[in-house]
Parts: sequence; C-alpha cells; structure tokens
Amino acid sequence: MVDKNVKTSKRHLTIRHCGRIQQIGVFFVKFFRLFIYQRDWIFLPMAALIGGIVGFVISSYFMVTMEGTMTGAFVLVCICVWNGSFNSIQAICRERDVVKREHRSGMHISSYIIAHMLYQLVLCLLQTIITLAVTYLVGVKYPSEGMLTKWFLLDFGITVLLITYAADMLSLWISTLAHTTTIAMTIMPFMLVCQLIFSGGMIPLPEEVKILTDLTVACPGFKAMAAQTDTNSRPYGSINSMLGTVEGMEFEVKLTVGQILDLLRKTDNESIRDLRETEVSTYVTLGDILDQLITSDQFEELRAENLTGFRTVGDVLI
Repeated sequence: MVDKNVKTSKRHLTIRHCGRIQQIGVFFVKFFRLFIYQRDWIFLPMAALIGGIVGFVISSYFMVTMEGTMTGAFVLVCICVWNGSFNSIQAICRERDVVKREHRSGMHISSYIIAHMLYQLVLCLLQTIITLAVTYLVGVKYPSEGMLTKWFLLDFGITVLLITYAADMLSLWISTLAHTTTIAMTIMPFMLVCQLIFSGGMIPLPEEVKILTDLTVACPGFKAMAAQTDTNSRPYGSINSMLGTVEGMEFEVKLTVGQILDLLRKTDNESIRDLRETEVSTYVTLGDILDQLITSDQFEELRAENLTGFRTVGDVLI
C-alpha cells in the first residue's frame, strides 16, 4: 500500500492506492459490470446458437464411424477456437487509452492482465457448459464413461475448456499488440485460418510445414478429442457404404468345370489344402475325387462344360 499526504490549508488529505492483489478484485468486478452493461453477454447465446447448429449437423455420424468422428472432432475444435478468439480480441485494445491513464494513476498492469485472465476463464467455462449441453440436447450421443474419470462429459468438457481458453489467451495477447479494434479484427481472421489449416486435422500438409502444427492451439486439441472419442475403434463408414452399394451388383460368370478343378489343385493355398483333406468316406478324401475328375478321360466332357450365370457380389462374398 502506498500513502501520499497532500498538504492543504486546513488538513492533510491521505490518498491510498490499492495493492496488486486488491486491484485484481477491483478489475475482476469491473469486467463483470462491463459484461452486463456493454452487452458482452452476447457471447453466451452465440455459443449456444453455434453449438446447436453444429450439433444438429454432426449428430448422425459423430462417434458412429471413424470418418464421422474425426469430422465432428474437427468441427468442435473450430467452435472452441472461434468462441475463444471472439471473447477477448477487443478486450484490451478498445480501452487502451483508459488503461494508460489509470496506469499513470497507480494501476498495476499485472493486476489488470490477471483480472482479465480470470474473467475470461469464467466466460470460457460458461461457454463450455452451454456448448456441451446444447449439443447433447440436439442429439449428439456422448458415451457415459470417460478415459480419466467416470464421466465422459467431464473429460470432454475439460478438453473443450482448455482449447477455448488457449484460443482466448492468444486473442488477448493479440489485443495487447493491436492499437485499435480495427487492427485487431483484421488480424483475427488470419489467425483463425492459420489455426484451422495448420491444425493437421482434416487437411493434409506438406512435410515442410508440418512443424507448424505444434505451434497451433487446434492441433493438440484435435488430437485430444480424437483420443477421447476413441476414433480408431470406429468402423470405416466409407468402406461399409461402398460394400453395401457393390453387394447388390450383378455380374456374369463364365467358367468351365475344368477351371474350377484346376483351382482346386493349388495345394499351396491352406484353405484349399484343408478342403482336399476332407474325408468323404472312410478311406476317400475330397482330394482323391478331385484328382480322378482332373485326370480321368471319362470326365473330359464334364471338364469342358461351361458354367454360365448371373451372380451378385454378395453371393460371392457369402
């Protein structure tokens, strides 16, 4: 605490300045007043709106197929980066003159920044709760058990909070560098594009620039979400869809009995070898019968007979 005694004609006037810890509380309360009166609360319904739209779109395939889970995780990372970036991109630059004036009057810059960090943490926490709640209500099927705790939503919520808060702090740093809100809002789209492109999530990158992925907020966030949603154990949706389409396709089969018999002579194939060793009777195996069909002259006409017909891919696979 710093005391200043100002002498007047009648009395001594004592001016007391708050210390660093006290100033944190003062600015923390001030930011919540601005949250209400300057309509910064608009970030909360905006998070609900974005979460509802995205949740409705990804609910049919997120955590169902591998591709759908990766796409859903990438989109959720985009939401986190978007929310965090908009929270604080104008927080400091819009009151730059006020900060300079109050600093000359005894304000500690460190107290001001710490108060901003605490306030932004609370705001990111509220956005995380809203995003998870809205996506759950619109049909996103979250598992019940998590990797670290008994509750998946708690694990996933911590990941969402960390991604959002990291993007928030990056934007807060940009806001300290920008002299005006116009400059800050000009830088922000470039920062968002770099975060999403160099995240390494859905866009393949050349080897020369892959080192940049570790410098982004989105890259570790995407990896954490992919691990928590158990992406690798999900079935391939594209392969299943392709097989379902091909299974009903018909094709014409043109084979002779001799070609089939020649195929059954390949004893290097384990499946064919096991088939040939199948006993038909006590002393006769299927291989013995096949050898007779292949070598005996009386079956020459049978070996030349054509087997023609239409089959489906599903029949062959079954």
